[in-house]
Amino acid sequence: MSPARPWSLRELVRDLREGRTTPEDAHQRALARIAETDAELHAWVDRTEFLPGAGVPLGVKDIIDLAGVPTRCGSALRAEAAPATSDAAIVTAWRAAGARPLGKTVTTEFAFFAPGPTRNPTAPGHTPGGSSSGSAVAVASGQVPLALGSQTAGSVTRPASYCGVASLVMSRGRYPVTGVTGLSPSLDSHGVFAATVADLAIAWSALTADPDPEPRPPRILVWSADALDVVEAPMRHAVTQAAKRLREAGATVSAFRGERLMAELTAAHPVVMAYEAARERAAELASADRLSAPLAQLLRTGAATSSDEYESARATIATGSVRLAEVFDAYDVVLGPAAPGAAPRGLDATGNPVLSRGWQALGLPVVGLPGFTDAAGLPLGLQLVGRHGGDAELLGHACWVERVLRKPLSQP
Repeated sequence: MSPARPWSLRELVRDLREGRTTPEDAHQRALARIAETDAELHAWVDRTEFLPGAGVPLGVKDIIDLAGVPTRCGSALRAEAAPATSDAAIVTAWRAAGARPLGKTVTTEFAFFAPGPTRNPTAPGHTPGGSSSGSAVAVASGQVPLALGSQTAGSVTRPASYCGVASLVMSRGRYPVTGVTGLSPSLDSHGVFAATVADLAIAWSALTADPDPEPRPPRILVWSADALDVVEAPMRHAVTQAAKRLREAGATVSAFRGERLMAELTAAHPVVMAYEAARERAAELASADRLSAPLAQLLRTGAATSSDEYESARATIATGSVRLAEVFDAYDVVLGPAAPGAAPRGLDATGNPVLSRGWQALGLPVVGLPGFTDAAGLPLGLQLVGRHGGDAELLGHACWVERVLRKPLSQP
């Protein structure tokens, strides 16, 4: 297998517009790369028939309905699922934007923690993350330039960091989740992967029919996540050096003072997630003996969680939402680590989503920034968090940040 090299969406769109390639050529390129790499990477579970004149090849996470293809959710319980009769609303929106689904990508079971067969092309022997592992790897390996994921805890931000690609978690509620097999209704969000933030920006422009987000220097708060005590030295160094370079390039950079708040939100998130998952996936809970151990435990924990515990956690999140809205009156983005460190070695787990939980509880948009590595050359990703509903604004700031940080950060 040739080395992982993501496929630039911006370059593909330019080549399509200027007639240097065709949709058919793009489709054949995707198929050739899949044929070359997927026996080793296992990013795909199903592929669709190509239609003449179709657009940008797109991967779709296998909890999202795609007409004519089963939605198996990475679970033995859905092994015999019938093909979906219609597209999920988000797939319909991406089709209208010019993307054409190539098929379904691997997910962990019902988008929780049990690893699938997918392998990390940028860090062999290390987890690709979860639950959107197939989509992250399909982009990281150059199989497709764009792929859909979902995030309930850290299912987009974490695999993007581990696999060295860019990601966007959309503001919760920006697009409906009709046709998506969710886990926690108040936490589930749409996500998308691409090679770079610039690629995400052009994709967002196509999806929303708005102009490309304008790159401009933001007012930045730097979140160390020290209160969570999980960030490894190489990741701390990356965040520190990024902040230094952004300040030197003209951004306003200050320290984030909400460490205690984020710790409270991080603790509230799994309570809400488990409680809602036990009710959203009640049918699966009834067959818990056929589920993976992590998912069965989540559903049992949620079933045992009281309504008082749930409402208390929801109140913590509501209070946090008000306080963070005030922060975003004075600052544009929060910059912090996307994961504790590089992808952990081994394939029996998907890594720790703790650094996404608090932000996900609030339903805020998050851009994952690739391009950094540790001393061993493993990818390290940062995350930029924006105000709710400010997805385009966040992408514009993230494009500026990506330009400043284009050169890889050195490690101590």
